[in-house]
Amino acid sequence: MSRNVIKTDQAPAAIGTYSQAVRVGETVYLSGQIPLVPETMELVSGDMEAEIRRVFENLRAVAHAANGSLADVVKLNVFLTDLSFFPLVNEVMAEYFEEPYPARAAIGVASLPKGARVEMDAIMVLGD
Repeated sequence: MSRNVIKTDQAPAAIGTYSQAVRVGETVYLSGQIPLVPETMELVSGDMEAEIRRVFENLRAVAHAANGSLADVVKLNVFLTDLSFFPLVNEVMAEYFEEPYPARAAIGVASLPKGARVEMDAIMVLGD
């Protein structure tokens, strides 16, 4: 089975030995996104809501580069250094997704790359 690497300059460049996303058949695996601004590769400034929105915007850009959208996401993983922000994730997520919502996990972690407080990765399925 062939693997196609997805890359876009509309999302942060990979900061390690990974691809922004990989497509295998109709399934696209989106790597974790933290709230980096693509143009500067710096963490977005502002409050936690701004960080969560930046992560969703980065995921949306990678999904678009794979000829999909957030509506094609079937699984979303949310990593938070402070689970007290989980209600805010739900609030912002409702602006980016419609029912039926993707399956999701929320995981509390000790730390994330570059000192980020939130990271998300996703699995997207294209086609019918």
